[in-house]
Amino acid sequence: MKRSNKRILAVLMQWDYGDERRGLSNDKAWFLDNFVQLAEDVQPFWYDAYLNDLPALRKALLEKAETFNPDLIFFLPYTDQFDAETLERLKSKYTTCVWFGDDTWRFESYSSKLAKYFTHVCTTDPFSLDKYRKLGVEPILTQWAAQHSPALKGPLAEEGRYSYDVSFVGARNEVRAWFISRLSKAGIKVECFGAGWSNGRVTCERMSEIFRASRINLNLSNSVSWDIRFIFGGLRNFLRWLVSAKTSEQIKGRNFEIPLAGGFQLTNYVIGLEKYLEIGKEVAVFTTPEDCVRQVEYYLSDKAARSLIAAAGYERAVKEHTYLHRLEILLGKIWA
Repeated sequence: MKRSNKRILAVLMQWDYGDERRGLSNDKAWFLDNFVQLAEDVQPFWYDAYLNDLPALRKALLEKAETFNPDLIFFLPYTDQFDAETLERLKSKYTTCVWFGDDTWRFESYSSKLAKYFTHVCTTDPFSLDKYRKLGVEPILTQWAAQHSPALKGPLAEEGRYSYDVSFVGARNEVRAWFISRLSKAGIKVECFGAGWSNGRVTCERMSEIFRASRINLNLSNSVSWDIRFIFGGLRNFLRWLVSAKTSEQIKGRNFEIPLAGGFQLTNYVIGLEKYLEIGKEVAVFTTPEDCVRQVEYYLSDKAARSLIAAAGYERAVKEHTYLHRLEILLGKIWA
């Protein structure tokens, strides 16, 4: 890997969802730190410092670009912080690039309205490619990934060192709570971590430890379930199904974070997952709660099968599914 003699201005949020109380966002580790390995001069513009004063944000961003004179301005937007006029002015003088990671549910309401104001548009949703082309935009297909670190050591070699049979890391919502309850009724105990669960939120470091120390790591959808038992399982469930914009499954970073930490992953199926991880060899998938129960029972009883999948998933993730790998490919396409 060779660092280019380019300058990158990374327009990111310093704090998780712009809220300092929630701690640092992943923008620095996932994007800024990796850009530093790929380009000679990289500077951040933390736009969440201006969330309460958008005119000041736009003015400061234009001034920063004028002073730094970057070869690329990279955006990881949140909502409506950047207006068309500011983006047009930047695009007229610099190469700009935006990363849209939620096009499965935010294309019509968000991405489609901003796309034409950037030089390059990245999407993680293959089904949005033609939608962008109809807007006159040629998108770059990319994908979420995982952040590698020296602390990640691969799968556990000794069966006795596992702390959990089955775990899940992710915020609690109606869909996930319903799914976990279905497993519990079938006799499957799942240790849950994240906002809303009794174990609470965990750090990224602790999350990786949990992945490695669990015999089975569940990856559960954050989209509404179309299972009629969920929809009519209570008023809150019905209302979530009725109003949620998240009606389509999408590949997320968790699909790569689990194997990169050395964990065995049992995930809900998402169209296109097989492009990144070979099903049955590098990841296991389920389609219904009952299917999940059967597979949990099978893989808990078959250590060899579980270990082979964890090892193969780890090797694939290290080689192909880190943010450094994703961004190296992205910059290669932009600067080709």
